[in-house]
Amino acid sequence: MVIGTPVAHDPLPDLLTPRGLRDPETVWSAVRRRDRVWRSEVLDSWVVADHATCAAVLLDAGCFCSDWRRIGDDVPPSALSVQTLDPPAHTAARKLLVAAFRARDWEGFTRRVEDRVHARLDAVAGRPSFDFMADFAVPLALEAVTDLLGADPPDTASFAALSSAIVDSMDYALRPETAAPGRRARAELAELTGDWLAHPTRDGIIGFLAAHRDDGVDDGVLRNSLRVVLHSGYESASRLLGNALLACLDEPGTLERFADGVPDAALQELVRLAGPVQAEARGCVADTELAGRPIRAGETVTVLLGAANRDPDVFTEPGSLRPDRRPNPHLGFGRGPHACPGSTLALVLARAVLTAVARRGPRLVEEPVFHRNATLRGLERLVVATG
Repeated sequence: MVIGTPVAHDPLPDLLTPRGLRDPETVWSAVRRRDRVWRSEVLDSWVVADHATCAAVLLDAGCFCSDWRRIGDDVPPSALSVQTLDPPAHTAARKLLVAAFRARDWEGFTRRVEDRVHARLDAVAGRPSFDFMADFAVPLALEAVTDLLGADPPDTASFAALSSAIVDSMDYALRPETAAPGRRARAELAELTGDWLAHPTRDGIIGFLAAHRDDGVDDGVLRNSLRVVLHSGYESASRLLGNALLACLDEPGTLERFADGVPDAALQELVRLAGPVQAEARGCVADTELAGRPIRAGETVTVLLGAANRDPDVFTEPGSLRPDRRPNPHLGFGRGPHACPGSTLALVLARAVLTAVARRGPRLVEEPVFHRNATLRGLERLVVATG
């Protein structure tokens, strides 16, 4: 028996509409008019959207799982990674991955990113306009994440197709037809990262993991975790770049402030307001309560990070970009054991890109076009002119 009263109009499918993609606040405002915990018949899931409840779910891996086997689901081996395991199995894999990130030469990496940014901007400087996504952010993100991994970038077209299939499948509850292609794409990318792990060619995260792995981390989990780093470093980082630039252009006068560098507070504010990750799902392991609502073992809880990051009880003027916002306890990089270990990559890219772009005075030429993705919001096309 389903517990809870179904909502008359479920606003979540509206995240896939042009209006919801351009301004998700139109959906979040409708969500906030619901109870703190409510039942979505479309998702077949409980939904939480306020900051406190979202953070509580993310922090409680004992009760709310990322490893769906804990509630009886059949999970293919290609899906088992640092992203989908829970402590204690998750602990060794995350510890190894975090150590690999910490061992990087971040100063050297930052210099290489800055060089790539300027080279790509110089390449489009003579054009009347260019697509910031296709011509700049997407290839830059792929170059950056493979540099960090210590691998050569794969063929862009075939990789982009696999990546898109994975992102589409994150919305499988809204678009069931995307689930199977997403599983196949994950398995194919895992084969690529497995080959990299077996034959490391230079210094990087891959080489570190190959040299330091032990029996505490299954080879399949390690391979799949590399796949997660590759995919998220490409998709999440490139989508953050596009979303962040658009957010700055939507607030006249903001971008000009970054010509001498983007302060840490401004970077965190852009992650809060324009971060691509809009939702995560967890399985309820044991009967519990959220905001007084009983949640039964085996049920799903969807955590709306995008809504939590605009919770008016936590953030003053939540729909506005305030580059000096402090404190800023956003959930854009998650929270708890599954917080994003690659956040430094995203921040290095965002700072280098926005600083360089700000000096060239970009302006919108066309109405932006978004990918039809609700979970990982991002631009498909952002045509700008500079100078």
